[in-house]
Amino acid sequence: MNNVKPTLSLKKISKSFKQGSQTLEVLKGVDLEIMPGEIVALIGPSGSGKSTMLQIAGLLDRPSKGEILLDDMKCSKLGDGMRTALRRDYLGFVYQYHNLLADFDATENVMLPQLIAGVDTKTAREKARWLLERLGLSKRLKHRPAELSGGEQQRVAIARALANSPKLLLADEPTGNLDPKTSESVFLELLSIVKETGLSALIATHNFELADKMDRKVKLQDGKLIDLRAQVFAPGENFY
Repeated sequence: MNNVKPTLSLKKISKSFKQGSQTLEVLKGVDLEIMPGEIVALIGPSGSGKSTMLQIAGLLDRPSKGEILLDDMKCSKLGDGMRTALRRDYLGFVYQYHNLLADFDATENVMLPQLIAGVDTKTAREKARWLLERLGLSKRLKHRPAELSGGEQQRVAIARALANSPKLLLADEPTGNLDPKTSESVFLELLSIVKETGLSALIATHNFELADKMDRKVKLQDGKLIDLRAQVFAPGENFY
């Protein structure tokens, strides 16, 4: 009997916003399970609610209705302190823009989340160096963000997201600001290290060729989540 629990479960997640006298329904009863080691592509047009869904899954926002479970732990009604601890220890985040700290070098940017989590300086530095070297930045360890290319900055952001060995990585258009060649290179490195470390991932992307490289695809459309598990996108196909 298989007793493996999903890393992430979203159950009947709805999210609505008030706009004057109107109510805007962004998510309408979204269901999703991501198993340990599974990499899922989240696709859909701009404004479909991908970022909202990632923020809810990452405990940065609360759903209007429904339940979020991380390793079978119900999270929707947890207090802010527990949600913060889960974000620190269980989740890793990569955004479209790297959000690195300008006054710190690449190694220090990756050390910081570890130090906040209570890791000693020596161990944090060793882990940061290993991640950065794994992402091809062995010659950029002491460079500050302004001294790095866009692709290098995003690699540092990926290393930072993985620094505390999360169980779930959430990425929102992680290569959206990069040129196509750099985007593919960074994305493939991201997928490689995610698979190597065995964590789960939910990655929002507009690029269907990159989406095809993940384990499966789900699409947000009209507030609903559609499983595209069996669909493979042809070059030039529009999945919107």
